[in-house]
Parts: sequence; C-alpha cells; structure tokens
Amino acid sequence: MMVFVIIVGAIVLIVKRFLGEPVDARDTFLTPLILVGIGVYSVTKVADLSGTDIVWLVIGGVVGIAFGAVRGTTTVLFARDGHLWQRYTVKTLVVWTTSIATGFGISLLGSTMGMHHDAKPITLSIGIGMLGEMLTLGLRALSTGIPFAPDKKSAARSGTDSQRGQERSTLDRFFENLGHPGTAQPRDVGHANPTPPRADLAARNEYLHKSAPPDARYQPRADRSPTLRDGLDWLSRIRDRRP
Repeated sequence: MMVFVIIVGAIVLIVKRFLGEPVDARDTFLTPLILVGIGVYSVTKVADLSGTDIVWLVIGGVVGIAFGAVRGTTTVLFARDGHLWQRYTVKTLVVWTTSIATGFGISLLGSTMGMHHDAKPITLSIGIGMLGEMLTLGLRALSTGIPFAPDKKSAARSGTDSQRGQERSTLDRFFENLGHPGTAQPRDVGHANPTPPRADLAARNEYLHKSAPPDARYQPRADRSPTLRDGLDWLSRIRDRRP
C-alpha cells in the first residue's frame, strides 16, 4: 500500500512540475535533509546490521546523489508572479526513469549479496535523490537572485505586515546574508489594504540593494534558465567576499 501511495505521489509531482510549479525553499532545501535523517534513523534500528548492508548503502547513496544532481541541472527555472518557478523537461523524465531503473538494479543486486531488506528504507532512497537535486537545482536557484515562492504555511495564514516580518525564518535570514531576497511574502487574505506581491518584492529589493555591499547587491535575472556554471560562478563570488 505504501509503495502504491509513493508511486501515485511521484506521478502527480512529475505532472505538476511538467506544467510548472513554484520553487518552495523549504521543499528544496529542508525536505531532503529531513527525509535523509529519517532514513538514517531507520537504518540504525535494523537488527544485525552488517558490513554488507553498509557497503551497499554507500553504493546506493553515491549513485542516488549523482542522479539527483544531474536531474537538478535539467529543470527549467523562470520567474512568474514575482517569484521563482520550475518546469521539468524531457531530459528530466529521462534522468528520473534511468535513476529508478538503476536504483532497482542496485537494490536487487544488494539483496542477492545478502543485504537486509530493512536496511534500504524508501525514505532514505527518496531523500538521497532529493539531496543530490538540492545541490544543483538549489545552487542554480540561488544564482538567479529571484525570491522563492511564498511558504505554503505562511500563505495559508492571514496577518499584518508587521506580524509577517516577525515570522521570517532562519532559512530566509541565511539567504539574505548571501545577498539573496529569500522567500517572497504572501499576500494578506482579508486585509483591508493588501500589499501586492510585486510591490512587496520591490520594497525588499530596494532594502537589500542599499544594505548589501556593492558586489553582493541583489541583481535578479530571468532572461534565461541558469545553468550549473552560473550557480558555481555565483558560489565563487560569495566565497571571494568572505574575509
């Protein structure tokens, strides 16, 4: 039953991203770490965990991260409604299917060599793939300088601008320390004078432009989808600014 739910969920996710979906910072950067943490915890609870289990876990992990990283380079990133969106391509689907087939082969071979079935939790496999995707897609997304989509939980709540300002997450503050605007603010629901997302974005851009060093000022670009090279160049500039 669990496998069926995961398969259906994966199909729904792929269809949504082929049509285009906002890039959520929490889903991109935190969800992979959470899933990997849950998977590792599950592995530690396996009775009689052997060296064979560990070897095949390492092999599967390296392959999963590699495929995830490649998948993260095939997604198209673009700006819409004042924040970042992503869209899968045919290349993304090819990498998805190849990684699934390869993962199945590694799992089957590991079982033949004596790997315990409980030593390969599905949460760990999914988390590792998402972790690899985070390394490349996340780096490309940061290099654009375009805000991430409003957090789903924040968007579901109504509140004043001052209340929203106090709810800035640690993740957003980290992004802003890198000269990135972080997450776009959601539009207030039921507020007498709701702040349009574009005006909200413009105000934050002006603040970041004035407060950041000249070489770190927010300079969003959406003329084309960023490549991994763009992300690496952005990372190099960030590193060179460090004392």
